[in-house]
Amino acid sequence: MAASLAEAAAPTQRATHWPIQRVAVLGAGTMGSRIAAHMANAGFPVLLLDLDNALVAKALEGLKKSKPAALASPEFLARIATGNFQDDLPRLADCDWVIEAVAENLDIKRDLLARVASHLRPTALLTTNTSGLPVAAIAQTLSADLRRRFFGTHFFNPPRYMQLVETIAAPESDPSAVAAVTRFAEVQLGKTVVPANDRPNFIANRIGAFSLLNTIHVMQTQGLTIEEVDALTGKPLGWPKTGTFRLADMVGLDVLGSVVRNFAANTRDERADIQLPAFLEEMLNRKWFGDKTGQGFYTKQKNAEGEDRLVLDVALFDYRAAQKPRLAALDMTKPIESLPERIRALLSGNPEKDKAAAFYWQILPDLWLYAANRIGEIADSLADIDRAMRAGFNWELGPFQMWDAAGAAETADKLRAQGRDLPDALEKLLTTPEKSWYRREGAEYFDPRTGNYVPIEPSSAVVTLARAKRSRGVVHENPGASLIDVGDGVACIEFHTKMNALGGDIVHFVCQNLAPDADPVRNFLAFVITNDAANFSAGANLVQLLLAAQDEEWDEIDSYIAAFQQMTQAIKFCPAPVVVAPFGLTLGGGCEVSLHGVARQPHLELYMGLVETGVGLIPAGGGCKEMTLRALELASGAAPATARSDSVELHHALRTIFENIALARVSTSAFEARALRLLRPSDAITMNRDRVLHDAKEKALAFAGAGYAPPLPRTDIPAPGDAALAALRLGAHMLREGEYASDHDVTVTTHLATVLCGGSITPGTLVSEQYLLDLEREHFLSLCGERRTQERIAYTLKTGRPLRN
Repeated sequence: MAASLAEAAAPTQRATHWPIQRVAVLGAGTMGSRIAAHMANAGFPVLLLDLDNALVAKALEGLKKSKPAALASPEFLARIATGNFQDDLPRLADCDWVIEAVAENLDIKRDLLARVASHLRPTALLTTNTSGLPVAAIAQTLSADLRRRFFGTHFFNPPRYMQLVETIAAPESDPSAVAAVTRFAEVQLGKTVVPANDRPNFIANRIGAFSLLNTIHVMQTQGLTIEEVDALTGKPLGWPKTGTFRLADMVGLDVLGSVVRNFAANTRDERADIQLPAFLEEMLNRKWFGDKTGQGFYTKQKNAEGEDRLVLDVALFDYRAAQKPRLAALDMTKPIESLPERIRALLSGNPEKDKAAAFYWQILPDLWLYAANRIGEIADSLADIDRAMRAGFNWELGPFQMWDAAGAAETADKLRAQGRDLPDALEKLLTTPEKSWYRREGAEYFDPRTGNYVPIEPSSAVVTLARAKRSRGVVHENPGASLIDVGDGVACIEFHTKMNALGGDIVHFVCQNLAPDADPVRNFLAFVITNDAANFSAGANLVQLLLAAQDEEWDEIDSYIAAFQQMTQAIKFCPAPVVVAPFGLTLGGGCEVSLHGVARQPHLELYMGLVETGVGLIPAGGGCKEMTLRALELASGAAPATARSDSVELHHALRTIFENIALARVSTSAFEARALRLLRPSDAITMNRDRVLHDAKEKALAFAGAGYAPPLPRTDIPAPGDAALAALRLGAHMLREGEYASDHDVTVTTHLATVLCGGSITPGTLVSEQYLLDLEREHFLSLCGERRTQERIAYTLKTGRPLRN
């Protein structure tokens, strides 16, 4: 009856445009509060409601302490307004998108939505965040008009870091409404949005739950240990390096338990033999949820020297000391950087003699066959299944991409020989000349319904270097870098060394291609520096530096640093605008490259810092120089030449920058990088990693279109001088007195302070940019000769961590 009255009162207008400016989230649990936090990260006001105000207040406190941080900057918490279901539902009338994120219970969700319906504006969108409940069933009690504006949006936890959002349309959902949320999630929230069918667990959790349960099944069948399975299912397959069980502990077995129980209870497919194992059921009953409860598949036990790491023996259901697995196949394939090549190598072993090969020949074909049978059921295309697994589970390749790496035809022959049934999709694929799920370097995928290959049509705002290489090609390249035509008169400089470490190849390439008389400068309007890797750049090549320092090749080091400085100055003074688009790790020399662009277009997840002090050095690629200029800008209101060298503002700005570099601070987001003065206020931040190149290209074109003229090297910089230097030196010695720093730390930070202040000279003395660069190089060379610096560099190269004094 209530539904009929609601339908009678519903407006007759039919919206096709759905602007989203204000969002509400119903449910302040772990998921709901973190969805609200990410809306705040994107700059939107958000209303967070739950049963009572105390629950919401507790959720906000949890956001402040969450690790990894849910908020990109602490002040974004102010964007979240709060309330309760009893008093504040009328406030939903101001919201454009309302996300229900209460408990995974059909009746609870229906009851709340029935209360909410009358408070929504006629153009408001309503979605349910569910990890597997049938969306059509949730929608049944809604009015016809609201059913048109209702569908599922499955966020993955934690929403800030996990890219995937699955959209699940109900039978009456308006496609334009789904499209509006899709675009908002992609552009404003930085999500990979994949349409899923309304089937149990949707796409990623359906495949992921099967993979987990099947992995456990194979582990028990083959008598493997948890440590062995974690070693086999981590980095070797391009899956999260934690492996299956360590990842389960981190995510929480309560969360995974809900997913796998839903899988076991509601799926009726060809793998009905894959069920929840008894030991996992018992772990859930005992609330052994992993890290959040202190024990799961792994736990820790204190001893006299610290802690022992224990692992669950599932056969005995008791903990024992964890042991490092000995698997020769993993040692042999570890040097193989290409994942497709590594997969082929792992499958090349003899399953009768090699336990790794036996394991892989069971779990991978199981995964591939299961995924192939789900085409058309959980998703309309195999490409969507692959996208969901990459974005939702952080797999480097989706199941069909992995299958192509192994060879679909070759594996099919082996599976037939084993007497296994092959899916219809595979049989159709094997009739094609290509016999691969993808062709044309992944630009097209096979559609079993038609037997044809279908182009993958990314958003117009997604510009990848791989696509650019296919369509326009590489202009120049060397072993360290490439120049790629990305269209519209813009070229991109791509680094492609390991971790994009900046060595001689990259330095020479940038200098060569950005020189005033270089062909690329004459042929292109603008440049972007970025790449498609996981990280922008981990910094300079320390191996090369350490070897030269140990051999006391000081002239060689001096030449290398001079060339590095020449590279950053080529970026800054290039006749065409150079926009740098950093993301991920952007450390040391990578940060210095970014500082010298005319502008930056970073991704939200930017871990940026001048970290050279961590290895006993100082920034010497122009980083100190640029940060001195920023301090002068802060003190004078963006006019460094007018800064007073004795002003309180300058001393405060310089001290802050000195501390950031001395303590090797690294931003936890692009917003924090802005607070650390590594980005300028005018540097816009891109939420979606796939749009970074597009946005950087547009920014570069805007500079070019406005009649860009490069800056001239400065010769009128008022050096802070010896007064500021004395204050910074005092700060360094106070840290030593308080035992927060070692004698060597004081040595390093004294060199840093000297360079930032322009040396021990009269405050206000006018110096040039080249003077500051020469000072950087002089003090860098001095530190290279320190035995303790060389020890710290060697330790970092060996362990991947700085040596703490």
